[in-house]
Amino acid sequence: MSELVPPSVPVGLGVLLAEPGLGLRQVAGPREGERPVYAVHTSEMEDPVPYLLGGEMLLSAGVHCPHAEGPGGYWERYVARTVEAGAAALGFGIAPVHDAVPRALVEACERYGLPLVEVPRETTFTAVARSMWQASAERRHRELRRLSEGQQALAGAAARPHPVPAVLRQLAQHLGGWVVLLSADGTELSAAGERPGADARAALATLAARLPAGGGPVSAADTLPAGAGESHLSVYALPGPAPGSGRMALGVCAGRREAADAAIAGGAVVLLSLLTSSRTGAADVRHAAGLVRLMLGAEPASVAPLLAASSGQVAADAGELWTVVHGRRRGRTGTGHAPFAVAEAAAGLGTSLVDVEGDRLRALVPGSGEVRALAGWTLGAGAPVSAGELARGDAEAARALGRAVAERAPVVRQREGAGGVTGLVPADEARALARTRLAPLEGAPAVVETLRTWLSLHGSWDRTAVALGVHRNTVRQRIGRAAELLDADLGDADVRMELWFALKWG
Repeated sequence: MSELVPPSVPVGLGVLLAEPGLGLRQVAGPREGERPVYAVHTSEMEDPVPYLLGGEMLLSAGVHCPHAEGPGGYWERYVARTVEAGAAALGFGIAPVHDAVPRALVEACERYGLPLVEVPRETTFTAVARSMWQASAERRHRELRRLSEGQQALAGAAARPHPVPAVLRQLAQHLGGWVVLLSADGTELSAAGERPGADARAALATLAARLPAGGGPVSAADTLPAGAGESHLSVYALPGPAPGSGRMALGVCAGRREAADAAIAGGAVVLLSLLTSSRTGAADVRHAAGLVRLMLGAEPASVAPLLAASSGQVAADAGELWTVVHGRRRGRTGTGHAPFAVAEAAAGLGTSLVDVEGDRLRALVPGSGEVRALAGWTLGAGAPVSAGELARGDAEAARALGRAVAERAPVVRQREGAGGVTGLVPADEARALARTRLAPLEGAPAVVETLRTWLSLHGSWDRTAVALGVHRNTVRQRIGRAAELLDADLGDADVRMELWFALKWG
């Protein structure tokens, strides 16, 4: 078949055969109802090749054809040239020249595998062409609507808490197949849809491995025969984590491959590229330099400006204060979304300094700005601290996360200790008072932390148990132990207030 086809939406031959107003009947050739027909062309020329682009249904009444001939004659040559021109089918009109389809034409079409359709006397060629273009217009409308719906669904999925798996699910639904995101070495990172057999998965991995490592959009396709029909395989390259490195690829295994499918997949490739790409360039250089200096013993305060700059902040400002954030994933647990959780958290928190391990998150946010809620996570943020006080900020963030979990709040932030009533006591005296008051609890960190959480949650046993991840009886035992060691009545509001300030100052 010719590689050049008219710029038209094809219509399956079966659609024209099923049109009741036409009365067409196939009399020879393979019965492929879905054979694509791109156009209808009428010609009585003996040689149709110069007038066909490929993919047409050629209509002829045999005006210049003999009524009878033997094998190897006119009809043999005519069908051979029609097939050479890439015609999808041949329609033969009964009238005004012939009363029936010539037997030699039927036999030639059978030999060359060209569908031969009988056009009845009462059906004009114009009616066939009109039905073809009407069906094509209807299909184009459906495809455009499907494309629009698919693009809208993908855009909506990209805005969900876990956008990469959500985009894959929507893509699988709209393509009616299986989609998979493959790493550069062929590892399945995430997938959606009905999982195909091992042969199809291996074929997709092979196609993905053949994609070049350079930049630019690249795709490849193949067809895999199957018992119940063909499986159409496609892979699309996504940008790698760095120039010249191996790239991730989107693989698609579906029972069809149409223009709208390719366009929908193309939109998904753009979204997935944005969602999975890593930051590169000068920011990464500064980030790497900062980590190297830390590992070689540099003070955190001297490295902080580099890390702040790599996180997209102004080093001169952001290097002074840092906010430590702890998080716990809500709802579905597990590491199924681990390859993308870092990118999602980084985008939501506004920093690239993010560590996600399983269902736990820790992050360093340069500056002292607001820490907003992050979809899918419960967050706790410490008060802004200098680079030399990150350990304190880390502890505060952990406690804030415990409170957020207990209170079922999306985010809880530890407020500054300075100011208010606590600011009336000089810092040195406050620390001395705290050491004296809490001295009996030295060597019992679990008791101290339980007391701190219990007081912050207004003496609630259940919420303290949730925040610390222990049984409520354990909370009661530890609070009882604290009261015993401190020789204090924890039911007294004054005692609780005194201990709360000591814990804040200590």
